[in-house]
Formats: sequence, structure tokens, C-alpha cells
Amino acid sequence: MTILAIDTSNYTLGAALVRDKTVMAEYITYLKKNHSVRAMPAVNSLLKDCGLTPQDLTKIAVAKGPGSYTGVRIGVTLAKTLAWSLKLPVSAVSSLEVLAANGRHFQGLICPLFDARRGQVYTGLYEYQDGRLQSVLPDQNVLLTDWLGMLKEKASPVLFLGHDTAIHEETILHELTSQAVIGTAAQHNPRPSELAFLGLEKEEADVHSLVPDYLRLAEAEAKWMESQK
Repeated sequence: MTILAIDTSNYTLGAALVRDKTVMAEYITYLKKNHSVRAMPAVNSLLKDCGLTPQDLTKIAVAKGPGSYTGVRIGVTLAKTLAWSLKLPVSAVSSLEVLAANGRHFQGLICPLFDARRGQVYTGLYEYQDGRLQSVLPDQNVLLTDWLGMLKEKASPVLFLGHDTAIHEETILHELTSQAVIGTAAQHNPRPSELAFLGLEKEEADVHSLVPDYLRLAEAEAKWMESQK
């Protein structure tokens, strides 16, 4: 099985080709550039470098959010288009789960996070059990202070992952002290190869009904709905 993984849900743009248990190729950048003009060229480059064509693919895996509203839509739309046109199965994976996979060798809880502004974060809680990544608490949009208070009660080491950790590092360390572990620079990039392996285990999604998972409405949508009441 040859899986193409695509993640454009945040500033990190990732694409990977995985065949069986081998990572054939992986492309990762962390740049504030438009994913809409870079994602498909990245996929084409991977296929060309590996001597493959789109017809050689057997499955698509995509990061479904949360993250940048525009970024999430780009990746999901690209994955759906490829899956539909090539008649391939597609599986969607939480962008937070993909990031949490970088904590594979950490002995404790894993907390991936993306900044959601106004003191809020997109986050979830994970841990590895018998070599498999498991969800401890579901992904959510929450006030960071409330989230840290809950983590403190668990009295377990917590690994924080994600580039946006730097925005909140002072608060995290103040609240959790030695209980908090900040990931290394390399661990803050979600790996598209991990997305591919996670997608391998996920159920196939319906290509027409697959939608991004934003975890909350965009501000414009929220204001519009409020105005309709």
C-alpha cells in the first residue's frame, strides 16, 4: 500500500509518501507562505522523485484540523479532489493527533497545542500505550489557564508540542513547573509521515461528506449566526 499524506492545517506544510512500513519521501516546511500554491507542487515533486505516478497511490491521508481555517480547507480540498479523481479511499486525522505522534518515546502525557488567540488554545491530551497513540481527552478549544489547571491535577509529566508552545511557554512553566516538559525544536513540526501511518489505521471517510474540523466557528460565521437570532 502506498499512502500520500497531506497536511496544510497550520504554517507547517507537510507531504509524505509511505509504502508499507517505509517512508519513501517526506517534505516539511515551516514558512508563512501560501499553501494553496505550494501544496500540489510539493506532492508532484515527491511523486517524481520516487518514480511514481498518481495511479500508483492506494490511499490518501489528510490532516483535518483544527488550525488555520484557510490552511485546513486547502489540505482537505486537495485530498478530496485527489481521492475522488483517482477513485482512492481517503482518511482524515486530527491535526493535533498528528503533532502528538512526535511524543512517541515520552513517558507521560502528550499535549499538542495550537494558539487560538485571546488566551485560548486548540489542544487535546494523548499518550502512548503499548506503542500506540491513544486519546486521553478529546480535542477541544479551551482557555489555556483552565486547561493547565486540569493538567496540574493529573500530577503526571506533560510534554507540550507545537510551534505555538513558545507563545504560552512562560504561563505553562509557571503553572506546572517541573511537571511541564517543552518539546525540542524538531518535535514542534507535525510529521506528514506520522500522518500517513495514523491514516493507515483510520476508517475510510466519505469523500463527499468529509469536511474540516475547526473545533469552533470562524469569527465571521459566529457573528453572522448571532445576527440571525
